Amino acid sequence: MLHWRWPWAILIAVAACALIGLVVRALDAHRQGALPQATVFDIDDDLRTDEGARMLRLWRRWNRAAAVLAVLALITMAALVGRPARVAAEDEHSANRDIVLCLDVSGSTLPYDQQVIATYRTLISHFKGERIGLSIFNSTSRTVFPLTDDYTMAARQLEHADDLLRGVETQDDIDKMSAQQYQQVSDWLAGTQNRKNATSLIGDGLVSCAAMLPGFTYGGTQADQLRDASIVLATDNVVSGTQTYTLAQALDLTSKAGITVDGLFSGPSQSDHDEATEQMRTLIEQHHGTFLLQSDGDSVADLVRAIDRRQISAVDEASQADWTDAPGWWTLAIAVLLAGWLIVAWRLRR
Repeated sequence: MLHWRWPWAILIAVAACALIGLVVRALDAHRQGALPQATVFDIDDDLRTDEGARMLRLWRRWNRAAAVLAVLALITMAALVGRPARVAAEDEHSANRDIVLCLDVSGSTLPYDQQVIATYRTLISHFKGERIGLSIFNSTSRTVFPLTDDYTMAARQLEHADDLLRGVETQDDIDKMSAQQYQQVSDWLAGTQNRKNATSLIGDGLVSCAAMLPGFTYGGTQADQLRDASIVLATDNVVSGTQTYTLAQALDLTSKAGITVDGLFSGPSQSDHDEATEQMRTLIEQHHGTFLLQSDGDSVADLVRAIDRRQISAVDEASQADWTDAPGWWTLAIAVLLAGWLIVAWRLRR
């Protein structure tokens, strides 16, 4: 439905146009009266010919057309000044859920992290409205990007990580790296190895990832959690060093806080059934998470379905209506009318 937000502006514009027209007419009349009487050459006899009469009629038609176009353009401009608007009604959809991508970047997992990043990129392509974040860890953790619903930025960050990690999949790849490429990888990993004689502290890394979620407190309960929360933990579960939290203790903390942790094995396929892998599977599934191997062909789809099924909070939906400026057709009409007037004016000058 069309509506003018400033109807009073239309009246002002019309009054201003009328006033300007009256002033111009008065000035023209005054100028005509002030001209001295002079003998003029009368060409009426010339116009009585058929050709002259035809040209005069044509000139008058073009003149009337120019006047009509000018008036229509002024009317349209006056209407545009009143800010034509329409009611814009839309349904807002907001998933009440946060997902943290938690990536182990220790030496044993780094050659396989590019595959994990590819899985993460596929994951976020299925999300709509969720907030996502990425944290990487070794002996310490670093937030790559915090929780956000800016999927363009998240995809750009993951693409950058994907490009970097392609160069560390094998020792041959590492040997072929230039000094600049090596520095870029080092910069991306900066902040993840701040403790000496320790790598892949998985429990500590998981707790750091959980700390990115609003409402999480050490020893907090599910009642403290404001939104549904999930963590996708990618690691090979190979620990080297003394942890503050073991994986089991970290999972107890997240479970108590109402955070579900899904496990994604990041290691060679030969280790799919090793003791460390089976221990990780058992712990993840005991805490109601989904455990997946990189070798599973349908792993990503399974993980997405698992995350969707466990959403317990209602999706926030709201219908909103607001006035939205709709100058499109009016602007086009003014452009067409002015273009027509210019063409007619050019024709009259010939």
